[in-house]
This record gives sequence, C-alpha cells and structure tokens, in this order.
Amino acid sequence: MSTPIEMRTEILGNAVVKKLEGRYFEAYYCPTAKEALEKALSLVPEKSSVSWGGSMTIRSMGLTQAFHDGDFNVIDRDLGKTPEEVADLHRQGLLSDFFITSTNALSQDGILVNIDGTGNRVAAMSFGPKNVIILCGINKVAPNLDVAIARARNVAAPINAFRFMGKTPCISTGICHNCTTPDCICAQVLITRICKPAKRIKVILIGEEFGF
Repeated sequence: MSTPIEMRTEILGNAVVKKLEGRYFEAYYCPTAKEALEKALSLVPEKSSVSWGGSMTIRSMGLTQAFHDGDFNVIDRDLGKTPEEVADLHRQGLLSDFFITSTNALSQDGILVNIDGTGNRVAAMSFGPKNVIILCGINKVAPNLDVAIARARNVAAPINAFRFMGKTPCISTGICHNCTTPDCICAQVLITRICKPAKRIKVILIGEEFGF
C-alpha cells in the first residue's frame, strides 16, 4: 500500500506531466529512478548518437553507464583529457540524436529553469540535438516560476559552485549574490516555457529526490 507521501507525490507528478504536455513537451511520470532509467532507454533507438551535460542526476541513477554499456554512439565529455578535447566533445554533443540532462528547476505549471556556466547544456536544450531527454527528481518541482528561478539560483547554483570550487561569493554564504566574478557559473539563464518543435524535449519526472 502506498504511503501518504507516495500518494501525494504521484498526484503532483501526474499533474505536472499534464501541464508539460499542455506546453507541447512529451512527458512521463515514473515513481522510481529504476523505472525512469528504463523509460529513458526505451526512448532512444539503438545506434543513436547520445551525449549529455554535467547532470549528477543522470550519473547517480546509472543512466550514463547504461548508455556506455548499450549499443549507442556515445559522445562523453567526461572522457576529454584536455580542456580543448572537452570543448570539442561539447560541440559534438550539440549535433547528437539525443542529449540527456536534468533541469535545475521545474515549475508546477510546466516551465523549465536552468542556469549554466559554459552554456553547452542550455544551448542543447534550446537548439541543436534532434531530441532532448530531461530527468527531473520531484524535489526540483517548484510552486511557480518565481520560486523555480529562486531554486535554480539559491540551491542548484551554489551547490554546483561547491562542485567546481571556484572563487564565488556563494561559496562563502551558500546563496546567490548575483555576482560577476571570473569564476561565476551563472553566465546563462534559460527559461523554457514551451517545447518547440513539439515533443522534441521529453521530460521524465521521477517520484524520488534526485540531484540538486
């Protein structure tokens, strides 16, 4: 029998899926990361070229390894040995059949919010790859767009700043200072309010907490 938390999460998840579909996204709700991984793999035909951004969600759930283990043409920026090689793999990823990533925040009415430093991830979301698959933990769902932006700036961005250990004010305070320091990882802010062309972006909402 489902717990009250699981019941509420499923109702919320399915409601967000409906909102996403109303904005022309292809959207799914999966109660567990295991089901979300299986759904993501089912959307990608074998032999497809697949790339991804720096998402911890897709790594921690085992999706990147599953693509390496399968029959896919993987473009993995993590395998770059120099900054130049990494940059070249970023560019190759923009021409992939499928780009896999997460989102920094998702409003309950179906709007994606993402903040990026290099810009390869938000560039891929906007244009380039034939398909984009976004995997999003239920913890990233925000009541509205303003709260989604605040979450991206004050939760996701500072945590990512700690990942890269640059010299930014949020390293000291844990919150965004809207800085313009050389190490700032908030160079690009993307709000995706509709999917165009329709169904190019496929959102898989996970009924568990994943990523940050």
